[in-house]
Amino acid sequence: QERSALESATRQRLPRSGCQCLSVKKEKVMTENFKLVSVAQAPRTELHDQLGLTGCEVSINSLPAGAAVPFVHAHKQNEELYGVLSGSGEIWIDGEVHAIKAGDWFRVSPAGKRAIRAAENEGITFICMQTKAGSLENYTMTDGVMCEEKAPWLK
Repeated sequence: QERSALESATRQRLPRSGCQCLSVKKEKVMTENFKLVSVAQAPRTELHDQLGLTGCEVSINSLPAGAAVPFVHAHKQNEELYGVLSGSGEIWIDGEVHAIKAGDWFRVSPAGKRAIRAAENEGITFICMQTKAGSLENYTMTDGVMCEEKAPWLK
């Protein structure tokens, strides 16, 4: 029962739109459990240091029309989750090219050789989250804990 209450609460509160935030402008530490940064337009912003991340790396990347990440890469341990926030382009994975566009999300295993480029006629903005492959032991439905406190909009 507690699990379905958490599932229901989680589904109702998930945001439906993506954020188009880039390069850190300011930060505000609200409590030891929360840190907020605002970011401005930049080709690449890594949030690891700005947010004090301990379990993942997050970068926000923006390529103008026709531009590409200038290298192919893979990882030793980290899988990557990508989300295309705006625009379109292509990702090259292990010798195959796949079209990508705003709203697409995809995972690449550590060994996957990858490169991304923007479409010729429009730029692309994407988020990339890295975490050690196989490290997720629990997730929302098994790690989340319902709390007694109520946010002001829940009273």
